[in-house]
Amino acid sequence: MADPSQSSLLQDLAWRLEALAFDAVTLLARSFPIDAVSDFGATLVGWLGPLTSTNRVVETNIRIAFPDLDDAGVDRLVKAQWRALGRWAAEFPILDKIIADPGRVEVVNGERLAAIAGGAESVVFISGHFSSMEIMPAVIIQAGITCQITYRATNNPHVDARIRKSRFRYGVRLFAPKGGDGARELIRALARGECVALMNDQKFNGGVLAPLFGVDCHTAPGPSSFALRFGIPLTPMSVQRVEKARFQVIVHEDIHLEETGDRNADIDAGVRRVNAFMEDRIRDRPEEWFWVHKRWPNDIYRRQKARRFVGA
Repeated sequence: MADPSQSSLLQDLAWRLEALAFDAVTLLARSFPIDAVSDFGATLVGWLGPLTSTNRVVETNIRIAFPDLDDAGVDRLVKAQWRALGRWAAEFPILDKIIADPGRVEVVNGERLAAIAGGAESVVFISGHFSSMEIMPAVIIQAGITCQITYRATNNPHVDARIRKSRFRYGVRLFAPKGGDGARELIRALARGECVALMNDQKFNGGVLAPLFGVDCHTAPGPSSFALRFGIPLTPMSVQRVEKARFQVIVHEDIHLEETGDRNADIDAGVRRVNAFMEDRIRDRPEEWFWVHKRWPNDIYRRQKARRFVGA
């Protein structure tokens, strides 16, 4: 039997080597002009992405969302989203530089953020993995809003510490880890009159079944539950790429959830409205969404795989 302490040491060594690689990539990225880094990411991942096993997940997701899209259209969208994903990955180590340049980030409907900050108003910010999504929390914090930002910690604690430090560079200092402890922290923040921000477009096992592109998928009820519990609105946001490393961050119209007295039904209705918002944003700019994630139930992917096998 393997010595657990030895396995732990080997795992820590692997994690530290990964962290050193992360440091090297960060140092390299910060040595070049912003647009050059973004272009390099698009080129590299645009070439490597289609060679990975994840490419099949991307293609399947696109066919689920756009069943009427022909093969050529699917292929174009697959390639475009890999290039967009590459830009996001390459830009992460230099986001503080991007955000610090006033000509690179335009905030649409920024007066809504100013009103939230000025009125000490609590809201539940919601968004999805659109374009360079990390810009959104920076915009919220820079507007003067006290906000708990949720995140999913990486498995590697050394890399996770570096990611948190990277976020500190552009002002994001409040974190609420996902999970039960994180949910309690968010509730305490809302009770203090603060805001919370959550990504709400990925699979959440055990969540509410609600349609996305006409196919039911499990979706986290947290944002809708928080909004109903505290009687506050959902404030959707999105980010879209204008050109290279230049962006628009859009503050969309608030979503006010109806309270009928049936809390479960009200949460379900809220989740459906959240998914409708996500679907509208994805349809508007499909190449900028995070297609590499298995968003729908596993049996949907099994049926898609069987369909490909029969058609082969």
